[in-house]
Amino acid sequence: MTAFATPEDIARRTAAATEAAVAAGRELGLEITEGRVLYELFSVVVHLAPSPVVARVPTVLPHTTTPESLQKRQQQELDVAQWLYDQGTPVIPPSPLVPREPVRRNGFSITFWPFTDEDKSSEPDYARNCELTADLHRALRDYPGELGFLSSAEPEFVREGLDRLADLVTPEDLARARREWEVLEPLVGDEAAFRARFPGIELQPIHGDSPPANIFASTNGPLFSDFELVTRGPVEWDLGGLGLELEAAYDRGARANGLRELDREVLRFVNAVGAIRVLAYLSCADQLPAMVDFMKPFIDQWRDTDVYA
Repeated sequence: MTAFATPEDIARRTAAATEAAVAAGRELGLEITEGRVLYELFSVVVHLAPSPVVARVPTVLPHTTTPESLQKRQQQELDVAQWLYDQGTPVIPPSPLVPREPVRRNGFSITFWPFTDEDKSSEPDYARNCELTADLHRALRDYPGELGFLSSAEPEFVREGLDRLADLVTPEDLARARREWEVLEPLVGDEAAFRARFPGIELQPIHGDSPPANIFASTNGPLFSDFELVTRGPVEWDLGGLGLELEAAYDRGARANGLRELDREVLRFVNAVGAIRVLAYLSCADQLPAMVDFMKPFIDQWRDTDVYA
């Protein structure tokens, strides 16, 4: 039976992450009188006031994540965000006030970003964000850093995560997920297999984690952010699960940038992988119990789709 974190457990984790961020920031020479939690879910985001610096501290992580793999992922995020910023792309870059590298403190791995004022005057425009995602894809095409193929799909975690779901999903859902993953995993884990299944689909650096949902509405305009899962793959990966209207919005942006429109078969593939990843992430619900209710609509939607074969 899964043992879920209590509200008290989560509060203690948030406090510990905040303390670690403050201590690490002070050690790096920042003036900090208090750590103000701005946001918490999978990470705790802390303003190190009065310094214009925000610390992001991942706290809810897949069981397959190691300190080394987390720091590698964080370093890739810092590097790609800085490179994009240097090219003039509207992104939130790493903080220039500290070294551009993750810092280990009290069991947490921490990255530092500039405090950025948010424009709260309007609701997010996801259609516009999808069009802007094509701008990001055009910029990322020239990124020179080395990135793995669809690393953000986390195939090892998905495989092992499904094995931990016995008391969190129905036997029928679990059986279907395992059948689909047998078909999907080879295409996720082997670039050659993907190319053979989808000939002519070029691969490039991509955001990795739904950039339309990770555009920060700053008071100076929209900024791309949260490149924690940056990877190399088909651009469709960044548009998974958004639906026809938002896919059409991306296609408008792609045409304006001289890029190809989305491929329907590749979208079907990435949507299927995304659905299984959602299921697998329920294996982290012991760390974040709210995930069970949050992900229920996604699972209900998946049940109504055709089995991927």
